[in-house]
Amino acid sequence: MTADVGELLRPLVPRVLGALVRRYGQFDACEDAVQEALLAASEQWPVQGVPDQPLNWLVTVATRRLTDHWRSESARRRREESVAAREPAEPVAVPDEDDTLKLLFLCCHPAVSPPSQVALTLRAVGGLTTAQIAKAFLVPEATMTRRITRAKESIAAAGSAFGEPGQLSVVLQVLYLIFNEGYTATSGTDLHVPELAQEAIRLTRAVRALRPDDGEVAGLLALMLLTDARRPARTGEDGALVPLAEQDRDRWDRAMIAEGRALVSAVLGRGPIGAYQVQAAIAVLHDEAPSAETTDWVQIAQLYEVLAELAPSPVVTLNRAIAVAMVDGPARGLELLDTIAEDSRMKQSHRLDAVRAHLLERAGDLEGAREHYRRAALRTESEPERRYLEEQADRLT
Repeated sequence: MTADVGELLRPLVPRVLGALVRRYGQFDACEDAVQEALLAASEQWPVQGVPDQPLNWLVTVATRRLTDHWRSESARRRREESVAAREPAEPVAVPDEDDTLKLLFLCCHPAVSPPSQVALTLRAVGGLTTAQIAKAFLVPEATMTRRITRAKESIAAAGSAFGEPGQLSVVLQVLYLIFNEGYTATSGTDLHVPELAQEAIRLTRAVRALRPDDGEVAGLLALMLLTDARRPARTGEDGALVPLAEQDRDRWDRAMIAEGRALVSAVLGRGPIGAYQVQAAIAVLHDEAPSAETTDWVQIAQLYEVLAELAPSPVVTLNRAIAVAMVDGPARGLELLDTIAEDSRMKQSHRLDAVRAHLLERAGDLEGAREHYRRAALRTESEPERRYLEEQADRLT
């Protein structure tokens, strides 16, 4: 799939799937049909051109794939005749209503395990490939394929109805992962997939409209806005990665920062505190600082300590190590990294080596830093990150 076609298809995925599920039910069969339609589009559109109404084209092709599949199952003859009677001879009319949010909650059905809920929603609503999802979860692609398949089977077995509410905590986790993939793509030539981050923000706004009093929904929206506000300064003219400390902060989106800060102020201290609220508070401190040197690292380190109690994870420890190193020195940060060095999830990620390299450089161990920069470069599938890490290693040669 070319990059341009992929970017066009991604936001259409949930609308196409929503249209089919609304009309025919049977989420698992509809999702398979949509994937076949996406494959057809990725093969045909670069050659024949993008159709005038790409959404209608996808819905029509997916519907035909669905009915073809049902016809091939001779044991389901009665259902075949019923569906065939409704098969469109012309392009299918797409409902004006956007069913993306309903689809989001359907993917988070209680019959599906939380990890599988996240994986399925990332594919069905976020438009990510199975490979991208596997990378986000730090598991082999074959494992993720089985997880997604089981999720669809569980929804089918539960006989769920379109529009049933899901688990909000999983919905928020899904949206956060979608945003992260858009803000820092796990693979490819570009550091960002802006459309994906914007879709995550749009969906989170929709969830907030349904749950306006939920502090964690507001916290997640704030975190996304405060983070995405920095995106214009994260790459140079040549697409090279620019680290936070070196970014031109005049290029940050001040309107997004103001909205995010207002959301944090509105929810902190007015109800149970959650992990997204804490992360948003950390983002506020970064965004309000005139420079990296004037950042309130003491408060950031304290907030990471709170976050480690609320939602302990290797990633939290990794980020906490950076903040602690800014306050207490690189040796203390390296000690924290050692506590997650044997974690299987970290062993599959390049970030542990990248952070260790940074802290070793600050500690004066240039040879060790160079080694870990190179190890991190070998492990990432993001070309901008790889180039940056290789440049850091070469700089210390």
